[in-house]
Amino acid sequence: MALISALAGHAQQRQEITLTDDWQFFAGQSGTAERSHDRQSWQTVTVPHDWAISGPFDKKWDLQRVAIEQNGEKEATEKSGRSGALPWIGEGYYKRKFTIPSDFSGHAELVFDGAMAEPTVSINGQKAGYWAYGYNTFRIDITPYFIKGENLLEVSLKNLEESSRWYPGAGIYRPVKLVLTDKRHIDDWSLSVRTIDVDRKKDVAKVEVGVRVENVEPDMRMIIGLQDSEGGGMMQSVVSFGDGHVSRTLSVPHPKLWSPESPSLYTLTVRLMKDGKDIDVKTIKTGIRTVRVSKEKGFQLNGQTRKLRGVCLHHDLGPLGAAVNKAALIRQVKILKDMGCDAIRTAHNMPSQMQMDICDSLGMMVMAESFDMWRYPKCKNGYARFFDEWADRDITNLVVANRNHPSIVMWSIGNEIPEQGSEVGRQLSIRLQGLIHSLDPTRPVTQGMDKAEGALSCGMAQAMDVPGFNYRVHKYQKNIEQLPQGFLLGSETASTVSSRGVYKFPVKVTDNSQYASWAPSYDPNAIKTADGQCSSYDVEYCSWSNLPDDDWVWQDDKPWVIGEFVWTGFDYLGEPTPYDEYWPSRSSYFGICDLAGLPKDRYYLYRSKWNRDEHTIHLLPHWTWPDRRTATPTTPRPSSS
Repeated sequence: MALISALAGHAQQRQEITLTDDWQFFAGQSGTAERSHDRQSWQTVTVPHDWAISGPFDKKWDLQRVAIEQNGEKEATEKSGRSGALPWIGEGYYKRKFTIPSDFSGHAELVFDGAMAEPTVSINGQKAGYWAYGYNTFRIDITPYFIKGENLLEVSLKNLEESSRWYPGAGIYRPVKLVLTDKRHIDDWSLSVRTIDVDRKKDVAKVEVGVRVENVEPDMRMIIGLQDSEGGGMMQSVVSFGDGHVSRTLSVPHPKLWSPESPSLYTLTVRLMKDGKDIDVKTIKTGIRTVRVSKEKGFQLNGQTRKLRGVCLHHDLGPLGAAVNKAALIRQVKILKDMGCDAIRTAHNMPSQMQMDICDSLGMMVMAESFDMWRYPKCKNGYARFFDEWADRDITNLVVANRNHPSIVMWSIGNEIPEQGSEVGRQLSIRLQGLIHSLDPTRPVTQGMDKAEGALSCGMAQAMDVPGFNYRVHKYQKNIEQLPQGFLLGSETASTVSSRGVYKFPVKVTDNSQYASWAPSYDPNAIKTADGQCSSYDVEYCSWSNLPDDDWVWQDDKPWVIGEFVWTGFDYLGEPTPYDEYWPSRSSYFGICDLAGLPKDRYYLYRSKWNRDEHTIHLLPHWTWPDRRTATPTTPRPSSS
């Protein structure tokens, strides 16, 4: 600890600069989807930025005529709001100037936390890099391209029609960071922190730190420091590097373990030195905790068995769009925690670093997901275009960029992959899971499978660390009988639909996969009289799913069901089932909270079940609702004697 304090004042060359202000932007055209922006003029914007959220809403932006296989549809119909009916399709262009100091001659890289989509990055007119997947974090070495003084950064983006099953957003919607270091520097993404073991009897934890140094030189040394939030810590010095790879195990007495109930964080400092001077210093927040799954004890955090009380979340923030916003993310997590939720599945995309930082600090476990499709396309221009060339690189970036977040307890390699009933799917599952194990051996890997029979018959489900099943709880018993793991996860559950503050009579439990409560007779002409709302009495669900109580029966009664992730925690833009053929419906009804983050009645149902620290009382729709009060008698009631 003293050594950290003594070195704290030394100069260091590393600079990490978030490029937020002074971006210039304009959007182009794609096919016949003419953009609402003036192509000839540049707008000044801040990043993160979503160029489409300002609208206008119009079904022409991504009008699709498809049969949604996931919904059990056999015939193609017009889908007017499937991807949000916002103008995200087309090309977008960003540019910004940045300055490199005149005395700088080191290494420079740009780190993009996500840009939608297919970003091409240029420096001073030269192409410096490209990334295909709009949801992934990527970095670009710009050392060969920068000049001392003023530099021009340009980013071009391209969003194709029918490339998403929901609203993906558009633009540089997550932060961009410029990192300047010495040529001899710590490779940020090589840094890994792993809790190897926690010995409760001895009250000590073993934490392994690995890192790689670029352009290593003789006589360098490294100091690794780990401090808790109160300044307690321990040090270990490394004298020689060999080929630049360093791996050391720290013994941490009296460890403060991270959990949703007590999200304790440590500060890790890695200091690269030569001749007594700092060359590079990298500092991150991390946590000490263990994650295990087993047939005997199910899912365990820090050696304690618990069932995941989770929700699925898309990445958009409702009216704020896809542009990541710290305050909005904090609000989301706090709302969910008050409900008793302890886990989030980043469905069906890779998370932002900001979201993971918040989950670390507030105490929210995370299943970090990767893809919605592999080789077989769910939509015409989806990720299937890139899978063979990019999947391994995308998985690698997901893991190395996020593996030091204690909140992440599980990786997911896909959602409802069409290949799940084939030998190809089994082999791809084994390959992607193996790649993750090579990058992070401390966390289990899962995926959400919605066709249990196929996934089990080909051995795909049996190959996963954690077999995850989407819906169809009535198949759980037959599933578990075929699983050598001895447990399964409800990777996606419920799909109950409701509109906040809308109460329909008569109250009737219904599978509304066809026409919802506005067509109880399933009359094909009922769409003419549709109102675009679902009842907030939470009695409506989809054909592939069920009401929350059905999941709780299995969660409560079967120790081999290790938890659930409800679809969804919040409403999101696009995918307006069951009104995906009804205009102007253009956002989901699945949320426990609505698009503005306001709790629906269902929120209090989950709170009464999941929040074990506080009582929940919730009256609905309202105790003075005039339309539902008892009629006043017309004749006086006889007096009692």
